[in-house]
Amino acid sequence: MLAVTDLVATLGGLLTLGVPHPGAEVDDLTIAEPGQGIVGQPGDLVLGVGVESAESAADLVRRAAEAGAGGVVLRRGIARRRTVRDRARRSGIALVELAEQASWAHLVWLLRGVIDRAAVGPGRRADAPVQDDLFALADAAAALVDAPVTIEDAQSRVLAYSSKQDLTDPARVSTIVGRRVPDEVLATLRAQGVFRRLARSAEPVFVPASGGTKPRLVIPVRAGGEWLGSIWAVVEERPPAALVTELVQTSSVVALHLLRLRAQADLSRRVAADRLRGVLAGNTSGAADWLPAGPWRVVALGGEGDPVRLLDLWESVCRRHAWNQPLLADLDGRGYAVVRDSDETSPGTWAWLVGVVAQARAESLALTARAGRPAYAPGELERSRGEAQETDRVVDPAVAVAAHEEVWAEVTIARAAGTLVGAPLGPLAVLREHDAEQHSDYLRTLAAWLDHPGAPTSAARSIHVHPNTMRYRMARIADLAGLDLDDATVRLAVRLQLAAAGQSFQ
Repeated sequence: MLAVTDLVATLGGLLTLGVPHPGAEVDDLTIAEPGQGIVGQPGDLVLGVGVESAESAADLVRRAAEAGAGGVVLRRGIARRRTVRDRARRSGIALVELAEQASWAHLVWLLRGVIDRAAVGPGRRADAPVQDDLFALADAAAALVDAPVTIEDAQSRVLAYSSKQDLTDPARVSTIVGRRVPDEVLATLRAQGVFRRLARSAEPVFVPASGGTKPRLVIPVRAGGEWLGSIWAVVEERPPAALVTELVQTSSVVALHLLRLRAQADLSRRVAADRLRGVLAGNTSGAADWLPAGPWRVVALGGEGDPVRLLDLWESVCRRHAWNQPLLADLDGRGYAVVRDSDETSPGTWAWLVGVVAQARAESLALTARAGRPAYAPGELERSRGEAQETDRVVDPAVAVAAHEEVWAEVTIARAAGTLVGAPLGPLAVLREHDAEQHSDYLRTLAAWLDHPGAPTSAARSIHVHPNTMRYRMARIADLAGLDLDDATVRLAVRLQLAAAGQSFQ
């Protein structure tokens, strides 16, 4: 049995509880036919489809209550008449209001899906109610036009499709199997201006047959002027205007469900990001219950633009490449992902992410990924995050991807240099003072020389000077500072101080 209050909440915006009745429950539907004596039975939700007056509505409410029905649904204008509401209160039955613009046929499909799902029991996804209702709407639309139907979001992802798909074409089969419109089909539709029209107008679009695909009737789904998605019907020819009008009415109901689906997705995304943010900060309580099987890597996500919008871009890229529930979160102004440490290229692995970044950069998206070492327990994810940050600090921004173990030497130097505080010791203090007073470039010259041992030409090229200039400067450095660069200990000490002073390795 399903509580009437829960039923109304599930179809919020379409149904409203006009007169509540404590404990009212339903487990089936009945379309009332008072003239034939059909007014429901115990546990029924009675639909007053043909009821058009307050008198007949009040009579139906009374008779349904006497039959033990759980509730009665009437059009909002009729249900709000005082005689009808008073009768519902006196008879002890729940009275439910149906929005004026809603179709009874669509309501039947939606209610049937909700009631049947309640009979199946718990254990479903949080978004399953809305998803199932969309499938019911797709079936209802398919019945209207006698054609296969899909419901898609504004990114051409298939959210639901009708059970009637036997008369479809190969493009539609690929769309349903892949839950996304194939790229080649999208390219053709864009060239025809279909998506531009959908985004700008609420008018239906008829797409003629092209390249082996059958004609399509496309109904934009909009709410408050925003384009949320569309209903696609594979038809043989342009349907009559009356059928198109019916589909347009269906789109208003679909819009309610897409809004609810988006709200659920936004809530789910926020909850997931909060959980991940906590783990990355060291709070691992319950993490094993929702993290995928390890080991994992924490990846610092980079790119151009505002950090918040950048994370949105990363989410879009991940979903486009089939990671439907990406583990992404921002922390301290930086975006991170937690991926599985695997050589497999399945969505959500480090190997997969490397390929995704390469493809994104080929499409002129300047994304970067810096991975920490593998974490074998949730408690190690905080350490992996720190290593991802270290990797990002020592790797050239032009490099697309890097893992911590690949830059261990640079990280070691950076760690050591990070412990040096105060003014440089020994001869470097003399060179720094000379650079400040004479506007020379001796510190950078010395760093280049040390980074290219025995290769003065390469050292000169790295700082864009002539090799003779490099040799002259090194001679001056020797005179000023008295450095013994043949001593390995001196070379290491000097290089660490240079790193601490901001002279990065070439």
